[in-house]
Amino acid sequence: MNLKRVVVTGIGALTPIGNTAEEFWSGLINGVSGAAPITRFDASLFKTQFACEIKNLDVEQFIDRKEARKMDPFTQYAMISVEEAMNDAGFDLEKIDKSRAGVIWGSGIGGLKTFQDEVKDFANGDGTPRFNPFFIPKMIADISAGFLSIKYGFRGPNFVTVSACASATNALIDAFNYIRLGKADIFISGGSEAAVTEAGIGGFNAMKALSQRNESPETASRPFDKDRDGFVLGEGAGALILEEYEHAKARGAKIYAELVGGGMTADAYHITAPHPEGLGASNVMEIALADANLKPEEIDYINVHGTSTPLGDVGETKAIQKVFGDHAYKLNISSTKSMTGHLLGAAGAIEAIASIFAIRNGIVPPTINHFTDDESFDPRLNLTFNKAQKREINYALSNTFGFGGHNCSVIFKKYN
Repeated sequence: MNLKRVVVTGIGALTPIGNTAEEFWSGLINGVSGAAPITRFDASLFKTQFACEIKNLDVEQFIDRKEARKMDPFTQYAMISVEEAMNDAGFDLEKIDKSRAGVIWGSGIGGLKTFQDEVKDFANGDGTPRFNPFFIPKMIADISAGFLSIKYGFRGPNFVTVSACASATNALIDAFNYIRLGKADIFISGGSEAAVTEAGIGGFNAMKALSQRNESPETASRPFDKDRDGFVLGEGAGALILEEYEHAKARGAKIYAELVGGGMTADAYHITAPHPEGLGASNVMEIALADANLKPEEIDYINVHGTSTPLGDVGETKAIQKVFGDHAYKLNISSTKSMTGHLLGAAGAIEAIASIFAIRNGIVPPTINHFTDDESFDPRLNLTFNKAQKREINYALSNTFGFGGHNCSVIFKKYN
């Protein structure tokens, strides 16, 4: 079958280290940490009192107040990031076939704040079941894609993928497959998450998943460091406009990169712990490479899942060494979660953007907060510690892995 080519023609980002794609990239290459004490609620009673929050955001600059009240923050973040991406893509919406334009979005949790607030209000009331009529529409994860399709009039495939921290990459792969099979021309894709709430922090604390480095939050996310003690919760959104190559070329679109391969696997091992030998992780990278018809030695950079957890970081590097062999030592590897924290279902979207900008600019963003070597990691691996590195990147691979054992990898190619 003659598969279509798929390119990225628009990018938008709303992150803890920048409220636009360019601000986000600047934060990455300058090694900026987005972690700070929580401002959304009183976190003094929680074991973890910091997170990577969005900063200096006035939602009403982007969304009408009445409309914004119908949206959980995760949907607001989606709308804001996609507006930037759509403006960047430069579509004339009157000239595209909207029946061949769709939205596939990702969110691991959806409207957590809405659910939390409504249940608290009910529990603190007199027992009368009074609920906001927007409770359900604000909470459900699919509503983000619904709002986006309504705003832009896109009538093609429309849904949200939910695969925990792999959700946004899952969404990108689904959109990629629809386009290359000829079933659509354009997709809005990516992911958003807004879990910095009492329920989010408390729930992840109960699992012992979060760092508790309250005395130094800016250094708490430290992938591959000997003293890593858990991930730092982040929030935000990343949006990519995926377009069929000939469609993009015909309208003279700016092209950032080409999406050439994707893979999805399951660990089939444990509900939260990764496979200790990285079995699902190695399989998913092999599948992505085969899908892109690439040899391992053609990859230049891997943006790893790299959450700063004791088990996850080790399993992923083992998987990389298994797949890439001696070429693993010629790769640049970095975890941008050291700066953004972990955006859960949105992580794959902003890390895809980081990978694309790394290709375009010939710069590998660093893994910051490395203080102490861990003998668990092969010292021959270039984990790009503490400082960005210049190198030509023709192919970049981005990994995202989620609770439940969900694994996704995508590969982007330099566009010439």
